[in-house]
Amino acid sequence: MPTDATATFAPMPIQGEYEPSTWDWVREQVEQYEASGGTEANTLMDTGIPIIVMTTVGAKSGKVRKVPLMRVEHEGEYALIASKGGAPEHPAWYYNLLANPNIMMQDGPEPYDTEVRMVTGEERATWYQRGIDVYPPYEEYAVKAGDREIPVFVSAAKA
Repeated sequence: MPTDATATFAPMPIQGEYEPSTWDWVREQVEQYEASGGTEANTLMDTGIPIIVMTTVGAKSGKVRKVPLMRVEHEGEYALIASKGGAPEHPAWYYNLLANPNIMMQDGPEPYDTEVRMVTGEERATWYQRGIDVYPPYEEYAVKAGDREIPVFVSAAKA
């Protein structure tokens, strides 16, 4: 692997056996979104708020997992906000990202490989506010989560 400062990151493509979500609405939204190239099922239920589809590898199962998430984009990067609706525990995909930050992201017709990093401090606060600007319930989720600070991951910009 090159070590000089000019080397560029080349994420590994996600491969393996796909295991659809056990939640009907997640499974159906992902299927419709992918089948239509992002032209259908591209909003959160009836809110009209755009979503993206994130593909990870399960930390425990090793299987390919796909999750629709709020579209929080800024200058080509995306925030992945692990809110789980303000639940006291993290969503399963949070652990997938900790175990393997290489993901596929789809915002439109074609998925692409990228890498995410967890952000903290002021950078996290900035990205979380961007999330609130897109989806105001994130503000309520932060309160509802209690002592759990909702993690925020940021994707590398599309190459």
